[in-house]
Parts: sequence; C-alpha cells; structure tokens
Amino acid sequence: DNAMVFAFQKAEDVLPYLNDRCVYLVGMMGSGKTTVGKIIAEVLGYSFFDSDKLVEQSVGIPSVAEIFQVHSEAFFRDNESEVLRDLSSMHRLIVATGGGAVIRPINWSYMRKGLTIWLDVPLDALARRIAAVGTASRPLLHQESGDPYAKAYAKLTALFEQRMDSYANADARVSLENIALKQGHNDVNVLTPSAIAIEVFEYF
Repeated sequence: DNAMVFAFQKAEDVLPYLNDRCVYLVGMMGSGKTTVGKIIAEVLGYSFFDSDKLVEQSVGIPSVAEIFQVHSEAFFRDNESEVLRDLSSMHRLIVATGGGAVIRPINWSYMRKGLTIWLDVPLDALARRIAAVGTASRPLLHQESGDPYAKAYAKLTALFEQRMDSYANADARVSLENIALKQGHNDVNVLTPSAIAIEVFEYF
C-alpha cells in the first residue's frame, strides 16, 4: 500500500536521529500500540516487543487478565517494571507498553533512555473498539455487567483521569483525532495502522 512505501522512505530520515535508541509506545488499552508498533518496527528494521506478552512469558501465565486473577495487579506491575528495566538496556527495539505502565515513576526512568510516544485516541472510539471485541482480555474492565459501550466508556474515563498526567510525560503526543481531521474524517477508527505509523515518524 502507498502508505507503507512512504513509511519506508521516511524511515531513512528517521534512523540517524533515533541513533539505535528504543521507542516506547504508551497509551490506553486498545489504542493500537501493538498494531502500529509492529509496522514501525518492520519499517525501521527494529525488533518489536509487547511488554504484556513478556510479563506473561516470564510468569508462565498466558494472559494479563489471569495474572491479575491468580496474583494481583501489584504482582503484574512489579513484573512489568522488571521487563521494562531489561528492555531499557537494549537497542533498536519498538516496545508496546501496557496501558498502566506509565503510572510508576521507576518505569519512566527506564523509558527515558529511549523515545516515548503517546498514542492518544478519543475515549469514545476506544470504548467502541473494546465493546465490539468484548472485555475478557481487559482485566481492568471485565467486572461489571450492563451495556458494553457504556461500561467501557465509564471505566476508560476513570482510568484516563488517573493516567492523563503520566501520559503527558511522553516525548511526543500523537493525536489520532488530529490525524483523522487532517484526512477529512471525524472518526479515528477509520484510520489505517500504516497511516498512523507515518504520523508517528513525524515526531522523531
């Protein structure tokens, strides 16, 4: 697709600036960190890691939801910090972080060694995405019954209020709303991951 061709061209400008540093994508659950991160990694010739997946592997439990259930959120967060510490000593990685990774100051001390990019997606769009696929894999959402959209929106709003100031610590904020408006859409859910990846390159 044309966007990918353009992205590969952009990568040539970006690589010297990055100078082998890691890039950490932060943002709310469902904001596309993994999908967009994989494209950025492919285009830059970097390795891609998802910090949630690395925690699952290190504790030997196949899902974050189950780790919360079997142990606790604090146990998960401790392991998440260890994973980020290990990744921070490496180079040429794109890392999709968990939505709550930004809360702990220690994690910022690791991520500061690289470049942090906040994928900022409007909460109503996130709630629609999550309501469409269900909340089973989202441990912080999977409690209440009722309308899936209303439930997701209320919980996302509460989480976002707790994390907003932490997300704002990122080196760059990529607003999907602004990208959509620029392209003449009023719904961010129509944006392709490669279109978002190109915008991320503008911030390097």
